[in-house]
Amino acid sequence: MKPRDIWALLLLSALWGGSFLCMRVAAPVLGPVVLIEGRVLLAGGILLVYVALRKGSLALRVYWRHYLVIGIINSAIPFTLIATAELHLTAGLAATLNATTPLFGALVAALWLKEAITMNKGIGLLLGVLGVAVLVGWSPFPFTAALALSVAASLGAAACYGVAGVYTKVKAQGASPLAVATCSQVGASLFLLPLTLVTPPKHLPTLPVLLAVAVLALFCTALAYLLFFRLIENIGPTRAMTVTFLSPVFGVLWGVLLLREPLIWSSVIGFAVVLIGTGLVTGVRIRRKKPVLAASQEHHPSHLHT
Repeated sequence: MKPRDIWALLLLSALWGGSFLCMRVAAPVLGPVVLIEGRVLLAGGILLVYVALRKGSLALRVYWRHYLVIGIINSAIPFTLIATAELHLTAGLAATLNATTPLFGALVAALWLKEAITMNKGIGLLLGVLGVAVLVGWSPFPFTAALALSVAASLGAAACYGVAGVYTKVKAQGASPLAVATCSQVGASLFLLPLTLVTPPKHLPTLPVLLAVAVLALFCTALAYLLFFRLIENIGPTRAMTVTFLSPVFGVLWGVLLLREPLIWSSVIGFAVVLIGTGLVTGVRIRRKKPVLAASQEHHPSHLHT
């Protein structure tokens, strides 16, 4: 990858990791539904303007039903579940649990697309379960019904992402990634709009809350999607998906630095186990190229292959 692509990948990871911080700040004040409605509505509007400026095609007649489904299962439901979970979980723990998304994706692909679960994938799935057990069992919070439901909501969001990934692959082939993202955000906002009428905010938003919503919509969603599409174009979808490994790291980092959330060894160990399991499931591995005997006797550095 070129240096600018590496920086773009790091920025994207920081933005998506930052979304957990913003939801942790705003969800207790606005409520999960109103917060996420603001997020997807603003992001969808910005992306629509971007598409119009580029004179891009959305192919609504062909894909509008699929855009709506993707918006519901890839944005509306999982975003709301995460925001609900963060009423009781730290941003770092929610981000770490979200790293199980590829594990759920592998399960959905096995059930839906009949993709074989190899030995590595099986071990990876088991490690993912073990990592979650470590995270929850050794967390600094007392184990209560609220904690259990919050963890279940976070894992439910990851499962939604897994389903959405496979659904998009099967049903939205031929649609541009920008069109899928734009229309899915608009579809998510249409889905959530009626629910905001029955779940109004409990408190008036303060300036930090309004800033969190703005950052969440403008940077963590709209700008993040544009960066993601640019990375897909420049380095390919497989390498671009390495953001799955990096964004939870930033989610934990922002929680520790900005919200003074505790960082304990059980979280580090559980996070590492989840990431190792995810690596086995997705097939990420480090290979070192064999040295090529040449006049210069130059050795090639190791590369990350997916």
